[in-house]
Amino acid sequence: MDETMIDASENVLGAPLEPCSLAPMTGFFRNGCCDTSPADRGSHTVCAVMTAEFLAFSKMRGNDLSTPRPEFGFPGLKPGDRWCLCAARWTEALEAGAAPRVRLVSTHRRALEHCAMEDLRAHAADLS
Repeated sequence: MDETMIDASENVLGAPLEPCSLAPMTGFFRNGCCDTSPADRGSHTVCAVMTAEFLAFSKMRGNDLSTPRPEFGFPGLKPGDRWCLCAARWTEALEAGAAPRVRLVSTHRRALEHCAMEDLRAHAADLS
């Protein structure tokens, strides 16, 4: 099996996966979508809208997403940016009361292997 082959681009709602962010460019494949494959061991499948609270939580947990890393082409994230998060990290933030809102149309269906749909819906940024 080719571990770099992208899984079907379907969101948690059963529709085609929509882009999460092109600026900053996100995704395991840096294609703007929360696409995944067997090579994506962290399951970067949750399209999250960054908050100051979540960015502080992530930094405290050892993943500093707010500091620019120009050597990797990473501008650093700020509140309001959208980013493909590891599904397990989103669940960890949920349990700690720091989960950011999510865009369901841009969250890959494989996120459901780590996140409950009712939790994702409760944090949906794209449902009225």
